Amino acid sequence: MSSVGYEAINIDENSIPRDHMANAMIDSQLHECVRQDNTAAFKSRVEQHLTEKLVTPCGNTLLHVAVSYGSDNITSYLAGTFPSLITIQNSQKDTILHLAAREGKASHPIKSLVESNPSLMGKTNTKGNTPLHDAVVKGNKDLAIFLVSRDPKAAYYNNNNGKSPLHLAVENGNKKEILDDLLKTKASFPIKSEDGDALPKGKSPVHAAIKQRNRDILEKIEKEKPELLRLTEEGLGNSLHYASSIGFLEGVRFLLKKFHDGAYETNRQGDYPIHVACKSDSVDVVKEFLDIFPYPKEFLNEKGQNILHVAAENGQGNVVRYILENDQKIVEPLLNEMDEDGNTPLHLAARHGQSTAAFVLVRDKRVEN
Repeated sequence: MSSVGYEAINIDENSIPRDHMANAMIDSQLHECVRQDNTAAFKSRVEQHLTEKLVTPCGNTLLHVAVSYGSDNITSYLAGTFPSLITIQNSQKDTILHLAAREGKASHPIKSLVESNPSLMGKTNTKGNTPLHDAVVKGNKDLAIFLVSRDPKAAYYNNNNGKSPLHLAVENGNKKEILDDLLKTKASFPIKSEDGDALPKGKSPVHAAIKQRNRDILEKIEKEKPELLRLTEEGLGNSLHYASSIGFLEGVRFLLKKFHDGAYETNRQGDYPIHVACKSDSVDVVKEFLDIFPYPKEFLNEKGQNILHVAAENGQGNVVRYILENDQKIVEPLLNEMDEDGNTPLHLAARHGQSTAAFVLVRDKRVEN
């Protein structure tokens, strides 16, 4: 048989461009060398491979593995010998800095790599998380402080869920007081862009604090970054709208003192916060508003409805009853007023089948049937 085509062909693998060679899996022995941070054993084994092409099934390079184990000696060796590994992202788009953040690592070699490769701080993975997002979620306080000191605006970058590291710190209940550190960053929150649009489009850390009914965190935010109180969130309105919608009385009291102007803003539905309070059946919150704004006739939503219209239409009998119990000067201008469609509060209660609200209104002799 002819030997043509079967002769051994010797090819120096290093002569083949890396982009045209398939990745190889990191074997268990090499993996163990990295885990133990055994540089001598690692070097003897790694010389048998094309180091930059070795990966785990999820695409982690040897440098990813070294960083995740906190193997500082091998991390330093790989970064110095194979610098192309520093910025490689795995199959989830994680950089070595993402892994360091999640594994609680913040060693000198890691920080040195960030100093010499600042682009690592801004890279996002498939979840849209920067390394700072992951550091906050995992409570990696040391690395979080380091990252925000190098890039203060990173505290405000949104991930795919519209959540910034600042929002996540609030959501985590200020784990390890990382929120305190993020709030002290010198960067100003970009409330307005040059063209006047509100920024950012993501979720508000203030709304996250309100959801938790956490006045302490609201006070921290107001002390360090009072401009954050002005943020709105799609579907929820401003902070006063949201606090009113869930009946968070302490939050409403605080915001009426620190974000008074928010009471004069309407949400996407055209309602003021006092209207939203009337929809939520929170008598205490409505009372708080009327104590400060004893002229509710001035608050009409985009349908031309006053607070009694809104409470009646939404069947909030307790709120209707409370409004009617107020001083005649407050109540009189509300009782029989018509909205833009010609409906009085009683009309709306009856039309929407709100029997309790309708009953309370019918019993009041001042209401015209």
